[in-house]
Amino acid sequence: MPSPTRTPFVGGNWKMNTDRAGAVELATGVAEQLKGLDGVEAAVFVPFPYLLPVGEALAGSGVKLGAQDVSDQPNGAFTGEVSTDMLKDCGVTVVLAGHSERRHVIGECDELVNQKVKASLKAGLEVILCVGEKLEEREAGETDVVNERQIKAGLTGVSAQDMARVTIAYEPVWAIGTGKTATPDDAQSAHAAIRALLIELYDEGVANATRIQYGGSMKPGNAADLVAQRDIDGGLIGGASLKAADFAQIVQAAAGDPAHA
Repeated sequence: MPSPTRTPFVGGNWKMNTDRAGAVELATGVAEQLKGLDGVEAAVFVPFPYLLPVGEALAGSGVKLGAQDVSDQPNGAFTGEVSTDMLKDCGVTVVLAGHSERRHVIGECDELVNQKVKASLKAGLEVILCVGEKLEEREAGETDVVNERQIKAGLTGVSAQDMARVTIAYEPVWAIGTGKTATPDDAQSAHAAIRALLIELYDEGVANATRIQYGGSMKPGNAADLVAQRDIDGGLIGGASLKAADFAQIVQAAAGDPAHA
């Protein structure tokens, strides 16, 4: 069973999807379906152009407004980048750093991810640090090695105090958007290794308090089995977050809501 000391956290990553009207409709649906739900936190990570209208749609709902990326620079001649201050001005409270698509499609390195983590924390934002292995790395038995490298690099210079605002998302790259999902046991094994690494990097207190999400094709049909694992504290949801009812079911499962899980 999940730890009673960690509040589950489910994020919906909309990626490069929706238009303005659709984004507002989706956010409104999420807010409505999660109204009054306790024992869980939820956020939606919205394309930059729609942060303001989605923030308005979520107002008063308790669902956090998140950004999919952030610049490591505070301001200046960085065409196309979006700073922490700009995000905060739009009502953003949490950002993703190091999502697999940023790493493996856009080409971000571990060091840049770390700079983004530190810039976000310095600005007072919460951060979800995304880590995970590609298929060839999994087949080579390197899941824990890859996660360790990415976490050590991503958390360089991050204090134990700052870790209170850091969530780690384990997202096996081979399971993102493919329909494939790690078994609950496989996911739990990776999460347990990450928590053991946090003990090594910090201490048991930090490790036991840090939430670790699973992010690899989590859906309403498998969410309950995944979040039932001891070290899985919610999910980072891609495709299933684009339907309010599906996303709400996953959040409800994470909350342990017997009427909806």
